[in-house]
Amino acid sequence: MTDLEARLRAVVRGDVGFDVTSRALTTMDASNYRRVPVGVVAPRDADDVAAVLAVCLERGVPVVARGGGTSIAGQATGTGVVLDFTRHMNGLLSLDPQAGTAVVQPGLVLDRLQDAAAPHGLRFGPDPSTHSRCTLGGMIGNNSCGSHSVAWGTTADSVRELSVLTARGERLRLGPGWAGAPDGLRALVDGELARLRTGFPALPRRISGYALDALLPENGADVGRSFCGSEGTLGILTEAVVRLVEAPPARALAVLAYADESAAADAAAGLLPFGPLTVEGMAADLVPSAAALPRGGAWLFVETGGTSAAGALAAAEAIVRAADAVDALVVTDPAAQRALWRIREDASGTATRTPDGREAWPGWEDCAVPPARLGAYLRDFRALLAAHGLRGTPYGHFGDGCIHVRIGFDLLTEPGVARFRRFSQELAELVVAHGGSLSGEHGDGQARAELLPKMYGPEMVGLFERVKGMWDPDGLLNPGMLVRPAPLDTGLRFSVLPREPVDVAFGYPSDSGDFSAAVRRCVGVAKCRTTSVPGSAVMCPSFRATGAEEHSTRGRARLLHEMLAGEVVTDGWRSREVRDALDLCLSCKGCRSDCPVGVDMATYKAEFLHHHYAGRRRPAAHYAMGWLPRWLRAVSRTRTAPLVNALSQVRPLAWTAKRLGGIAPERDLPRVATRTFSRWWERRRSSRAEQGELVILWPDTFTEHLSPSVGQAAVRVLEAAGLRVALPPTVRLERPPVGDGRTVALDPLSLLRGRRRVCCGLTYVSTGQLDRARTVMRRTLDLMDPVLETDAPVVVLEPSCAAALRTDVPELLHDDPRAARLAAKVLTFAETLERHAPHWRPPRLGRPVAGQTHCHQHAVLGDAADRRLRAAARLSGDLSGGCCGLAGDFGFEKGHHEVSAACAEEQLLPAVRAAPDGTVVLADGFSCRTQLEQLAGVRGRHLAEVLADALEADRGRA
Repeated sequence: MTDLEARLRAVVRGDVGFDVTSRALTTMDASNYRRVPVGVVAPRDADDVAAVLAVCLERGVPVVARGGGTSIAGQATGTGVVLDFTRHMNGLLSLDPQAGTAVVQPGLVLDRLQDAAAPHGLRFGPDPSTHSRCTLGGMIGNNSCGSHSVAWGTTADSVRELSVLTARGERLRLGPGWAGAPDGLRALVDGELARLRTGFPALPRRISGYALDALLPENGADVGRSFCGSEGTLGILTEAVVRLVEAPPARALAVLAYADESAAADAAAGLLPFGPLTVEGMAADLVPSAAALPRGGAWLFVETGGTSAAGALAAAEAIVRAADAVDALVVTDPAAQRALWRIREDASGTATRTPDGREAWPGWEDCAVPPARLGAYLRDFRALLAAHGLRGTPYGHFGDGCIHVRIGFDLLTEPGVARFRRFSQELAELVVAHGGSLSGEHGDGQARAELLPKMYGPEMVGLFERVKGMWDPDGLLNPGMLVRPAPLDTGLRFSVLPREPVDVAFGYPSDSGDFSAAVRRCVGVAKCRTTSVPGSAVMCPSFRATGAEEHSTRGRARLLHEMLAGEVVTDGWRSREVRDALDLCLSCKGCRSDCPVGVDMATYKAEFLHHHYAGRRRPAAHYAMGWLPRWLRAVSRTRTAPLVNALSQVRPLAWTAKRLGGIAPERDLPRVATRTFSRWWERRRSSRAEQGELVILWPDTFTEHLSPSVGQAAVRVLEAAGLRVALPPTVRLERPPVGDGRTVALDPLSLLRGRRRVCCGLTYVSTGQLDRARTVMRRTLDLMDPVLETDAPVVVLEPSCAAALRTDVPELLHDDPRAARLAAKVLTFAETLERHAPHWRPPRLGRPVAGQTHCHQHAVLGDAADRRLRAAARLSGDLSGGCCGLAGDFGFEKGHHEVSAACAEEQLLPAVRAAPDGTVVLADGFSCRTQLEQLAGVRGRHLAEVLADALEADRGRA
């Protein structure tokens, strides 16, 4: 333990972390920059903050305040002690609906304030796209804005009073009338009135520099307002009184289509006289699918409010009539509005890839110009990009003239970094020529502070330095930001990564096979840190259960980044810190779909475990549950299922088995079917359908050995729909046809070796046994060869196995073209009926449903066909999002039960408990059904079982 760490532990009641994990998690924010702190402190109160400042001042150690860590200019990173306000100082201390104010701590997430204010018809005006994870302290530090700034301004417009600690421990209460001003500040302003009155551009999104014009007498000499946007360089915020605004009871959204973003930008300023709440713009290359939008190449999202739905609609229609748009759409349904807004909010992640799939980076994320000049500026900006051979896609707050853009800089090579610097200098000059601000929302940080003289001139920048000296004479707070900055092309986070591709098992097709590039996908926007699940989303259940950064997708990606860098995490693939962070990853794959940049932590975890345990003994659970297909096949061959089930009910024996197998003692062992699905299939040979389109039903491990009733039900439904069902071959065959009993073995020895079963290899993948997984997958492809020569789809009933066949198999066997061909054939049960029996109509049940969409189905397969099938069967209601928490082997593994149960309690179990009598509890995954049974005593059913029972009932009535 260092002397600094020991001293901090002695005086701080909060958490002090100088360990590898704590430091690795805070080396980066959402910017291009990386700094390694000496330690992290999560203070419990202002006294803790004062204690940290005193110790660090004594030792000359810098202090950096950090909230959600989503800053894009580098200001939430530092080489000293990082103060993490999200763990303890994250409360809403009071809310006064009559006064329209709230008292908040700096670590409070914005959405928590909005949730508390909403029942009173109030809200906090600014709302960045990171509203579900950004903190009020970070918003004040950056003077954040968001999409509603045309109506409610910036964070500075919503601040009443700020409680601040200076670096030397002075406690100040900042407000109007010079309240809380440090010594000398008033005299300095009085001596520079002319400069302050003429030196700041007049535009709504001027965030760059210190807001010294707020100290002018005509502006109320508001020290609190001036403090906003100072990026933690002047003092440490410990509490804030903020103003709330009345939320319109009704809203409408007008989506206006234009030929391109310049045309949309030209139109934006003309809509402001109509008093909209938002005027947001984005172009087609940021929209995954424009099906929900009116035809065009770019769109303005213009929101209107009113005291009634009719009033909001009338305002939106007036804007449509006034707008010179090529097409338009007005949306009043709140759910439809939210769906459209998610397209815009996810642009912060979507923009991290250029349309051709290459990486794009911040650095010029949010400069702003007067709204009337936005169209002209964008045309010049596009020309500058072309001149440098760069690509980027602008979007953002068109009504305020603020543009977000990520640009395809090459930040990995010296020539690329040099071009980044030249472009930044030229773009700064272009922004200033249009009367703009280098930052219009995210602050200057390191990314733009070096260029502030181009905007303000050297005299004004010198004045900024004098102000910094009055607040922080020792230069303790966030050095290198805003004033006396580090060069914008130093400390780039990419410089520490290996230049040559790392030897890995998976193919990483979206990252050209480069594991470092896959890890670089995480840019830090931290959508994984949301504390509640929006809609059907899944990511990131372990973070919501623990609240710990290392259990978020971003946190794990940061640790992998540091593992590759080798500076903080020094033992590479053998790292215990990375292993421990990945241990609570459920491999739910939610990040694969919900993360705006497509981070796939389940794959990264499997890759890491593969290397971590190479040549070493694995945890017992890897053998017990990773090898589950082998154990279950052995039980089937020896016909010992009744004995295994009986022994599992003997408590001492079950306890011993679970202890030896690394299984959580809280778990019951699942019962093994006494007759496998395949044996049932063979015994009903005479009753099989001989006509109809052929489909191959995949006998996954769970259906085969643990839930054969699901397979039996699926056969009955598929045949009722007019399809001819066959199972995959169990010996290697010479040639098709398949499923007619006339296939020929490749050689007689294959018959002597006995029958084999296809397997997707999921259990081996999830435990990182990738060599074994590849062996199993290649054997499966050998068996499936004749099937691949047919047009028959492969129907997979277990969502996790279907997802493995769609993604894991082709990505792990990227050198075998058969893997991609098999993946293309895989369909879910509902997809099969929709595509191959389109005229079949399911029985009409007329009952409500509850349950949860399987997380792998949500992330990889999609559930649109399932929703349509449920609707056709008159099964009403939506399934919940999130993850059941069992997630294959995760919830069975020792030490995971608490988190597993917490995940289930988030959405699944409350939804089932609240369901009315007669509700059908749907759970297509074996894990989901097991979790329901063991934690709630409820039997969940596969949709195939529900439909099969209904068909049987219809026959009985007939």
